[in-house]
Amino acid sequence: MNLTDEQKEQGRRNFLKALAGTPALAALAATAAIKGPVKGGPVRTAVIGTGGMGRGLIAQCQRELIDLRAVCDINPKRRGDVAAWMKESGWPAPVQYDDWREMLQKEDLEAVIIATPLWSHAEIAIGCLDAGKHVLCEKMMAKSDDECRQMIEARDRNRRLLEIGYQRYYNPVYQAAYGNIVKQGLIGDIYFARLLWHRNANWRRREDQPAPDFNPSKWGYPDWEHLLNWRLYRQYSEGLTAELGSHLITATNWFFEAAPNAAYATGSIARHRDGREVFDHVFATLEYPGGRTATFSSIESNAFEDHYEMFFGTKGTLILQNEIEVYLFYEGEAATTRVEVSPRSSAPVADASATRGADSSWRAVNTATPGQIDRNISYRNEIAEFCTAVRTGQPVRCGAEKARDSARSVLLANRSATEGRRLEMERV
Repeated sequence: MNLTDEQKEQGRRNFLKALAGTPALAALAATAAIKGPVKGGPVRTAVIGTGGMGRGLIAQCQRELIDLRAVCDINPKRRGDVAAWMKESGWPAPVQYDDWREMLQKEDLEAVIIATPLWSHAEIAIGCLDAGKHVLCEKMMAKSDDECRQMIEARDRNRRLLEIGYQRYYNPVYQAAYGNIVKQGLIGDIYFARLLWHRNANWRRREDQPAPDFNPSKWGYPDWEHLLNWRLYRQYSEGLTAELGSHLITATNWFFEAAPNAAYATGSIARHRDGREVFDHVFATLEYPGGRTATFSSIESNAFEDHYEMFFGTKGTLILQNEIEVYLFYEGEAATTRVEVSPRSSAPVADASATRGADSSWRAVNTATPGQIDRNISYRNEIAEFCTAVRTGQPVRCGAEKARDSARSVLLANRSATEGRRLEMERV
C-alpha cells in the first residue's frame, strides 16, 4: 500500500477536516509531551534492560517527571554505555546493577521500567510488584497466559500500577482516529482490518560479547548468541507475531472493542535458514465477534509496504501508517485510490529494537507534514502518564487486562501456526 502524494494529501485533508474544532486536533499539533505532576516530585525509578528498547525509553524520559536512579542489565557494556550517555545528557549518574533483586534491596525506588527479553517479563514484574513498586513493562505482557494472570494477581494484591508498553494508546494519532473517526461512525461499520508489518531484514544481530570471559549462563542463556539473538529462539521469544504483530493486534482490539475468538495462522522459516527457531514469514487470520475479521502478515523478505493498520468500513477506509500518519478516504474516493510505487530513501535494516530503527530512539521524526507527528511523543506520553498515575491514582490507558487479551491473541495465532489448524479462544 504505497499511496501517491496526491492521495496522501487527500487522505490527510479528510482526516484533519474530520477533527476540525476538536481537542484531538490540538493534540496532534502539540510539539512536546504532556507535563506531569509537580506535587510529590519526580517518581523515583529504575530501568531494567538497557538494550534498544530500554535505551529508547530512557531517551524519552522527562526529568521533571521521573528521577532515574539506577539501571540494571546483565550486559555490562550496554548498561555502562547508557549510564555514560545519561551523565553526558545531564542526568545524575545512575547506579549500575546486573541483578535486579539486589537493586530493589539497595535502592529507594517507587517504580520500575522493564525492557528485558519477553520470557523474563513475568518473573521480574511480579518480583517488583511484590517489592511494592509500580511497574511499566514493555510488550508483550508475558510469554504465557498463566504468567499474565500471575502478573495481574501481583498487581492486585500489592495495590500497585501495572502498565504494559503498547504506546499506541498514548499516540495522539491513534487517540484521534479512535475517538473522532471510529467511535463517531465516520467510516461506518467495520468488518475487516488489514494489519501488516513487512521488512527486508534478517533480524539477526551481530555484536561482540562485552568481554572475552563473559558468561550469561547463570541468567539462563547457554551462550552469547542466545542472549544477543533471543528473539530468534522459542525458549525466550514468540517471534514476529509478538514483537511486531502484538502492536497492531492491540490497536485492532481497541478499535473493535473486542478480542479475537478464533485464529488460523501459518508460518515458515522461508528465507533465513540460519538456525533460528521462530518463523521469518507469518500470516494470520483473526476472527472477532460480530463477523469481523483481521488479517496480519509479517515477512522478512520485502519492505515495499512497510507497516500499517487499515480499517475498512461501510462508509470509508482508515489507514494508520508507520505510527505517525493517518489517511481517511470515504467510499467513492477509494475507487480512485491506486497502488503506485513511491520513492523510498532507504530500506529498513536490522534494527536496534524489534519495532524501531537503529537510531530512532535518539532523534525525532520530521513533523513538517500536516497530520504527521513526532513518533516519539507516544513514548514520552506513556512515561509521563505512568508517572502521573503513580502520583494521582488516575487509570493507565492500556492496562494489564487489555494487554493480556493481546498476549492471548498472539499465543493463539502462534499455536495455530504450529499445529496447522484453526483454534478457538478459550474463555477466562
